[in-house]
Amino acid sequence: MTTTMIAATASRAARGLLDAEPPGGQRRWTRTNHRGDSVSLLAGPAAAAGLIVAGVVGAASLRGAVATTIATATAAAFGVIDDLDEDTAERTKGLRGHLGALAHGRVTTGGMKVLGIGAGSLVAAAVATETRATDGSRRSAAGWLFDVATFGALIAASANLVNLLDLRPGRALKATGLAAAPMALAGGRGAGVAAGIVGVSVAGLESDLDERDMLGDGGANALGAALGAAVALDAPRPVRLALLAGAIGLTLVSEKVSFTEVIASTPGLRELDAWGRRPAVSTGRPAT
Repeated sequence: MTTTMIAATASRAARGLLDAEPPGGQRRWTRTNHRGDSVSLLAGPAAAAGLIVAGVVGAASLRGAVATTIATATAAAFGVIDDLDEDTAERTKGLRGHLGALAHGRVTTGGMKVLGIGAGSLVAAAVATETRATDGSRRSAAGWLFDVATFGALIAASANLVNLLDLRPGRALKATGLAAAPMALAGGRGAGVAAGIVGVSVAGLESDLDERDMLGDGGANALGAALGAAVALDAPRPVRLALLAGAIGLTLVSEKVSFTEVIASTPGLRELDAWGRRPAVSTGRPAT
């Protein structure tokens, strides 16, 4: 639980510093939500700071600490770029939309994010993946490359999936906190990082639910990347592949199906998702 407290404290401290001197001024980090209220994107970098600290102090090895830091920092950095510099006139949405733009030679901030997080995830995976087996013998190049590819893909897919969930106040923080909690309690090589994710999620939940803050892509991508790294550090290859398949499957489904509509129509999920949130403002239009 020490890592949980350290990560939560680091996230709150980072938020205080950012509030005092926000890069580019407070206005650059302010957005207007569906109620017409001002919300701050500074929660994203603050969450990322707590997650990076969690990766350093909570990882079970130097390799794990470096890998988690690379994955989290890269996801946060490219997410913040997309938050602050997104071309709203382009209206390119979803993974398919960004990849389609890249295929036609248009580099959107979302496309940069896809490439940047993908590259950072692979570098993190290469750092974390051992080149020797448990008996000390050198692993085959093919086996090592396969593990790096699947490890990296799981980090990137997790970063994207948590970002897809971040469409309602508190949703991404609840999802990552609940997913990380069993890992933190179970122990293992990813437990310390998972404990840090719980701390960051708890630290940011109240202001997110109150709609004073929003994670933005910077915070949501960082949470997802850290969660993916924690899982990949601890999970054996079959589990890692199963989770990767699930994350890819959900991402593909999201191109056609609204997660919000599924959650709203599912008892249990609906109540958990709404817990602590301010009542919705009726607009006379269906939610998306």
